[in-house]
Amino acid sequence: MRLLVVEDEPDLLAGLARALRKQGYAVDTAADGAEGLHAALGIDYDVVVLDVMLPRMGGWEVLARLRQAKATPVLMLTARDRSADRVRGLDAGADDYLVKPFDLSELFARLRALIRRGSGQAHSVVNLGDVQIDTAARRVTRAGVEVSLTAREFVLLEYLALHRGEVVTRTALYEHLYDESDATLSNILDVHVSNLRKKLGQDVIATRRGHGYAIE
Repeated sequence: MRLLVVEDEPDLLAGLARALRKQGYAVDTAADGAEGLHAALGIDYDVVVLDVMLPRMGGWEVLARLRQAKATPVLMLTARDRSADRVRGLDAGADDYLVKPFDLSELFARLRALIRRGSGQAHSVVNLGDVQIDTAARRVTRAGVEVSLTAREFVLLEYLALHRGEVVTRTALYEHLYDESDATLSNILDVHVSNLRKKLGQDVIATRRGHGYAIE
């Protein structure tokens, strides 16, 4: 899943990006509101994490302008824990609201919920035959036995599972799973698909030649 984090505090921005990448997310960053809005309008992110207090353009204005063009899920960050602020954010089109300081575990849980809702998945567990994916626990089992996946393998499987029944193009996978920090994308997707097939069975992911991949 590809995320955009818009935050003007350098240490927090770098820390969030680092922590989210360790979870397997592709992460782009922006240090002010204008840069964040430009990125959010140009790329179809799975979630935008948006600070309220930003230079050049405040978070509320970024949200308002984004909502004129896209329904991208937005998680607002703020240092103010007032009911009026939370109501304003939700009424303005934010999907969730998190007050600083916050635990990373809570941020991860809220992002997972937004990603599920954005794909129309109400529950955290996805069943694919004898393969079960728990998106909340980030745990995969096959015939009841836990299967160890890398963070990137998990998010690839999760993305295809949340879009099961659809053919997902290679372009869409690159755009949603890899960010600007990935040095090369020449065969990284093929490697991850091959590893998932070795671990979960050759038929778990179908190739649609000339189109992409699908879980049916």
